[in-house]
Parts: sequence; C-alpha cells; structure tokens
Amino acid sequence: MNIPHMEKESHGSPKTATYQGQNFDRMLHAWMGRFTGWMSPASYALAYDDWLTHLAISPAKRVDVYRRVFKTAFHLLIHYQHFLAEDNFKICEPYHTEDRRFNHELWNKFPFNFYSQSFLMYERLWNEHGNNVRGLSKHRRQFINFIGNRLFDMISPSNFILTNPEILSETIQQRGQNLIRGLNNYYKNLYQHFADLPLINTDKFKVGIDVALTKGKVIYRNHLIELIQYESNTPKVYPEPILIVPAWIMKYYILDLSPHNSLVKYLVDNGHTVFMISWKNPTGEDSELSLDDYINLGIMESIQAINHIIPNQKIHAVGYCIGGTLLTMAAAALCAKEHHHFHSITLFAAQVDFKDAGELLLFVDESQISFLEDVMWEQGYLKGPQMADTFSMLRSVDLIWSRIIRNYLLGEEERINDLVAWDHDTTRLPYKMHSEYLRKLFLNNELVQGQFKVNNKKVALMDIHNPVFVVSTLTDHIAPWKSVYKIHLFTRTDITFVLTSGGHNAGIVSEPGHPNRHFQMDTQQAGKKHVTTEKWLQQTARYEGSWWPQWQQWLVKHSGEQTTLPPMGNPEMGYPIYYEAPGIYVLEK
Repeated sequence: MNIPHMEKESHGSPKTATYQGQNFDRMLHAWMGRFTGWMSPASYALAYDDWLTHLAISPAKRVDVYRRVFKTAFHLLIHYQHFLAEDNFKICEPYHTEDRRFNHELWNKFPFNFYSQSFLMYERLWNEHGNNVRGLSKHRRQFINFIGNRLFDMISPSNFILTNPEILSETIQQRGQNLIRGLNNYYKNLYQHFADLPLINTDKFKVGIDVALTKGKVIYRNHLIELIQYESNTPKVYPEPILIVPAWIMKYYILDLSPHNSLVKYLVDNGHTVFMISWKNPTGEDSELSLDDYINLGIMESIQAINHIIPNQKIHAVGYCIGGTLLTMAAAALCAKEHHHFHSITLFAAQVDFKDAGELLLFVDESQISFLEDVMWEQGYLKGPQMADTFSMLRSVDLIWSRIIRNYLLGEEERINDLVAWDHDTTRLPYKMHSEYLRKLFLNNELVQGQFKVNNKKVALMDIHNPVFVVSTLTDHIAPWKSVYKIHLFTRTDITFVLTSGGHNAGIVSEPGHPNRHFQMDTQQAGKKHVTTEKWLQQTARYEGSWWPQWQQWLVKHSGEQTTLPPMGNPEMGYPIYYEAPGIYVLEK
C-alpha cells in the first residue's frame, strides 16, 4: 500500500499588481498591526462608515432608536419608583444564564441592581435595534454588532470598583489589600509582557514531565512533523492502527494531557495502537510552507510510515479542529485516486463548510486578510499570541474582563490546570499556509464547492466512502456545531454525529468521570433523508457522562479481532526509534 508521489502546487495570495514602494506599504501595515492586534483599520472604518451612512439617510430609523432609548429609560425609572416605595425588588431585565458577571447576591441590592439592570437593558436595545439598519450588508452588520458588544463589555458596571458590589465588599473587608495584591499582579504581568515571558506560571505542567506522559517513541520525523507511536498497554490489540492528526494552531498534547484525562492513554488502555502527529513550531524560515506541505509531509508520510510498521492494515484516521479539515482534504484526494488507506474517519470539532463558521468570520474579508498577510510577510508567520488575542476578543467577558477583575481588582492569583497551561503554549502559523487557509476556506469556501485543490488536483468530499464519526460541542465559538453538522450535506457515507456539552476544547477533553457532562448521539445511514439541525436536536436521545466510551465502541465495531502487538518502528525500512515521546518538536518555543 504505497502512497503515490504527489507533485506540489505553489499556492499563494491572489495576483495583485506590484508597484514601486509596495514593500514600504507592507512594512507600514506590519508596524500598524502591532497596535491594532493585526486587525485592519480600513475594515473598521469601512464598516463604521457603512453603518453611519445608512443611519444618516434613515431619519425614521433614528427617531425609532431615540424613542426606544427614552422608553427604556422611562420604564426603568418607573420600575425603581415602585421598588423604592415597596422595598420589593423584582428584576425587569432577566440575566443571561451564561453571563456570570451579576451572579453575586449583592447585585440584587440598590444601587447595584440599578446599575446592572440599566446596563443589560441598553445592551439588549443595542443588539435588537442599534445595528439593525436597512441596507447594511450582513457581514458589516455582524461586525458592527460585534464591536458594539465589545464596547458594552468594556463599560459593564462589573468592571469598576465603585459599581461592583463584590469588589467593594472585598476591599472593605480586606482594607484594600486586594487592590495592593492586584497592583503587584499588574506590574508582574507588565514585566512578563515586555520581557516576552508567559503571563501565567506553567511550571507545574511541563511537557514530558507533568503532561504528555503516555509512553511512546518518535519513529519518524521530517522537516514538519514527528510521528509518535505509543506503547500498547494490553497483551493484544485491534489490528487497525489509529492515526491522530491534531491542529497545528496549538500543540498536539491536548489529547495527552494528564494521565486521568488523556485520550491517547484511554485508547491504548483499551487495546488500540495509536500514532500521533506532532507538528513543528514554524519559524521565519518556514514561511513558504503550504497546505499541500501539511498534507504531504504530515498526513501522507505518516500513512507511509504506518504502512511499513503495520502492513496490510487500513487506518482509523482521526482529525481535530483544522487537523480534521486537513484530514478530509487528504481523504478526498486519496479516494479520488482509489487509494483506500483509511478504514474509518473521526472528526473532532472540525468544519468542512465555512459559510457559517461562527464569529471568526467577522475577521475574514479582503481588507482583513490583506492586512494580516502584510503582518505575516514581515515576520514570516503569525505569532501564537496574535491568534490568541483574536479568540480572547470573541469571549471578552470570560477571557479578558473577568481575568482583569480577578487578578487586578480582587487580587487573586491566576488559577490554572493542565488545559489552561496547554492553551498558553502557543504555536506560530507560517505565512503561506495561513494565507491559503483564510482565503481558500474562510473567504472562498472552496472545499465544499469542489474548487479546492490538493497537489494541483481538485477534490470532492463526495468521494469519501469511509464511515465517519463526528464530534461537535454545544458552546463551540470556533467551530459552531451547526456548521460542523453540515458534513451530512457533502458526503455519501454513514455518519455518526455526537453533540456534547462544553466548548471547543473542554468538550473534547471529556474523560469518563468528568462531572456535568452529557451528549446526544445518532447515526444517519448513507442515502437516508436529511435531518435538519432543529429536528436532530429534538429527536436525538441524550446521555449523561462522557462520549469517549461510545466512540471507542464504535471503533471496535469497525475493527477486526484482536491480534499480537506490532513492533515499535521498523528500522530496516527507515523508521528507527529517534526519541522517547513526546519528542523534540513539541518542546520548541
């Protein structure tokens, strides 16, 4: 089962006319990106101008907004007159169940209830009417709404000492010691930022010492990957090996954190032979690495290695996030050539259709991508913290403002676990690959339109015939579950779909015994009538606990009888043991 040699096509940005001094403009944009968080100021300005212009030529809309503002203020005033007279507070604006800013009981006391209720009412008014201007494009409307909500997050009464009763109470009880500790935390973080040091202490979660502990060997390596083969923990194993393709946006060991929540350990403890790709952390010298390189040097060469170690066996292929998207590209390319190397495919929080790819689409238009390309052009890659800043903005209440409150106003130390430590172990994204990823997938959505090319050949997801197991998470803001569900529309195979509680990462790291976990699961046979997301959600049974055992049973169902253990590597075929797991690439900063 040899992998065919595949010619590499050069992918790049769309052709644009060059001009004298173009590099100066790109350097200027890169410099500006340091202050804008790599966001295009032109995109901000165009969206604001579009909104303001349409609002300016809609006088009736402006009158309607003013009327609603004064009506809201009047209702709030009447409500509190009754409250002061009767001394019986009843909220007039319900708190959002996912919003924990106003959970403390002191928010029910005057004047803090007035602060929170006023804020929530005007926030709702903005979301319902402030950006709902006729003639505004969908993308601009969503972008304006996003910016407006981030401004509301900034001015929330929970962010200030005098309007947050919890901070006031703690400050009085501790006689201001919390503010002194918070000031020390601020100065420490400021030093860490300028010294280019991690903002949190991850010493308790060192890779290979505290996390990524499952025993294994690096049995193959090239310029882009190290391939880890894990040691079996059972006397016999299922004959089909498992190849895991993680995302390269972060490091692979999210699937091998601590022993109690390691998916890799769970698999080897249950009789599976597991291989894991560990991606190199790119530098400026790797700026020309493309998506084809990630397919060829990553997936194709891993298949080649596994075939030489465990010959004549098909592979259970597993992809996480963008690694799952890459896996579907490779699977479609192989199936088109009648190279049937996969026995099954599993996708964790991975999208193939990017039309409704969540709030990340807010940062995808020609202006944003061109500006980001100039930022990456200067340094050869996108820094991990730059990507992390974007994800933080998507959930600014939880990832920015609540952290500021805890660390600087309440004076608490940052509490971390293995998942948080992994989240701060960021990687870089090479210029060419990330540009292709944004343009071909997010901007042009080529994969589901049959326009995406792997090694200069168009691929179609319809060619994939393997049974597919898809896991999505309920509160995923990176790969929304309804977007992940769309894989049903583009393949003709059996699909087992799981919707589990949690977010993009926590929903996947959902080991048995983890409290407050539940999931829904159903299998749709090829050729059956399509079920909408609404109907699926209503009719699919819900189960308590982790989805891991259900997936492992699905793998067993699609596997042969257990057999003897395979060898570790194959030195005679060029796959010697290089290092102990977790290898070298995962340690690169």
